[in-house]
Amino acid sequence: MTIHQIVRNTIDRLKAEGKTWTPDVYAEVFCAEAKKAGVAVEDCGGVERYLSLLDKKTAEEIKQYRVKTTAELVRFLISKMSRLNPSEASALVEMLSTLAKKMAQSIEMLHNAEASALAKKTLSVLDERGGTGQIDLLKQAWSNFLTIYDDTYLMKLADFGPVDTASLRRTVEGLNLHKNMPESLVEYSKIVSLLVASLVPSVAPKMDDATLKLSQKLKDSPSLIMSEEVEKELKTAIAMRIALDKHSVEEMVHALDRLLEKLSAQLIELIERSENSTTEIREVKRDLESLEANKPADFKTAHKRLYTIANALEEKVEVLSKDLKIHNDKVTQMGKKIATLEAELAQAQQASREDYLTKLFNKRAISEYLSVKEAEFARHGRVYSIAMLDLDHFKKINDTYGHEAGDAVLMAFAKILKEEIRSTDIVGRYGGEEFIAILDADLAGAKIFGEKIRAHVEQARFMYQDHRIEVTVSIGVADRSEFASEKLLFKGADARLYDAKHKGRNRVEPA
Repeated sequence: MTIHQIVRNTIDRLKAEGKTWTPDVYAEVFCAEAKKAGVAVEDCGGVERYLSLLDKKTAEEIKQYRVKTTAELVRFLISKMSRLNPSEASALVEMLSTLAKKMAQSIEMLHNAEASALAKKTLSVLDERGGTGQIDLLKQAWSNFLTIYDDTYLMKLADFGPVDTASLRRTVEGLNLHKNMPESLVEYSKIVSLLVASLVPSVAPKMDDATLKLSQKLKDSPSLIMSEEVEKELKTAIAMRIALDKHSVEEMVHALDRLLEKLSAQLIELIERSENSTTEIREVKRDLESLEANKPADFKTAHKRLYTIANALEEKVEVLSKDLKIHNDKVTQMGKKIATLEAELAQAQQASREDYLTKLFNKRAISEYLSVKEAEFARHGRVYSIAMLDLDHFKKINDTYGHEAGDAVLMAFAKILKEEIRSTDIVGRYGGEEFIAILDADLAGAKIFGEKIRAHVEQARFMYQDHRIEVTVSIGVADRSEFASEKLLFKGADARLYDAKHKGRNRVEPA
């Protein structure tokens, strides 16, 4: 078959199938007809003729993504080239380096095989060249682990058995709590075991949090039972145990009272349903007593009367059952409403941590996060910095263009902060035109962050109703290790912000 015949077959097929005659569609149908006719056309070689020109790894990726047409191949190669820009590669290398450090710090502190397995899994993800998002999530997970992990208690166990650094379970199972333990401490341990058992509520479903903490503290250090502070805590815990049991009993009794009250009302209604109820019951009693005579007629009378009362009771039970079903449906509806309210409450709680205008964290959320960073600094010596940021001449913007323009500038500035902030840092609105960033960095890193924000704001176009508003920002940064307390850290950053304003604004201090 000639090429001209293949062209005619192609046109006939396009007409028959009603397809739009675009170049790509025509090429696809033409190559299909050529293959059908057994004619080899070079242009129909598609992706295969280019694979030999590419490196082996890229060729394998093309096969894996099932690239079929030349257009798809071009798009794939463009996408691959876009992913290989230097800035992203540099960011990825930095993330990998940070993640490796977090892993090394964590593994040095661990004493169990499960954590080692988690580290190996993380290394496996790195070997597979996971994306920046996946790597960043892993880095945050390791950071959280470092924050909450504390194994100093292991050193207390060395006198009572071998400490297996690969398995906490084997360490605990191999303990001999009476080895080298003073006789008085053994007695304390026995007393503590009995005391902790007695603190468990007998009726209430669980202990309160304070009693749980006290129980664990006594188990860890039995000799504390002799301290006045623990004595006070024990008195409080005992009172709480009694209160919990009492409250649970009151709830149960109240529930039983409601049930008995309802059943009593139903029985009274049943008795009052007929004026002859009492008379009928007495007659049935007499009839039952007369059954000793074994007279069939008397038995039939008693049976008939019993059957009558049984029918009345059955009818009332059916009414009660329907009533209970109605109440059950109402309870189900109330449960759904409660679930909806709980979801709304969760949203409200999230909103309570978010500034309504900029959608950044508010002052309350900033304080909570700062408490976490301060705890990390106190426990592990992990340095952090804060940056105080204030928009220059913001009152002039409000006076010149109006408060709506001021709000627009605040929202635009918040967007810049979100773009520049790293996933390990946090930024929020502290009040008015003042913002604060808590940075996982030392003073040098905080300066770099501040300069990036300052330059970005200076170059940005702040627009409101076709008016361009000139906006700059002054920034003061401070490193936690420079100051003796969190409070002094805040004062230091604020003083440097004031210094930046005093030296002409649109600058970072210390410079």
